[in-house]
Amino acid sequence: MEKEAKKEAFRKYLESAGVLDALTKVLVALFEQNDQPSAPLEFLQQKLGGPSISEYEKLQAEMSDLQIKYNHLLATHQRTCSEVTWSKVI
Repeated sequence: MEKEAKKEAFRKYLESAGVLDALTKVLVALFEQNDQPSAPLEFLQQKLGGPSISEYEKLQAEMSDLQIKYNHLLATHQRTCSEVTWSKVI
């Protein structure tokens, strides 16, 4: 009996948070597609507001490139500051 009570409490939690409604709308949208998407999970993620898998991977690569550029610029900045400090001493 306790298991049923937990299930019911969880269902009420999902319902009150709007999760059931959001999932229902997304599943209906998937069902109503004329051409079913080849990647239904990606479709669900996109409709729920998350980035697609390919978009996520693209953003990860972009972030990695930007981190490399940032590290290079930071090293250049530190080197330049050091040179300016030494030129003031001399």
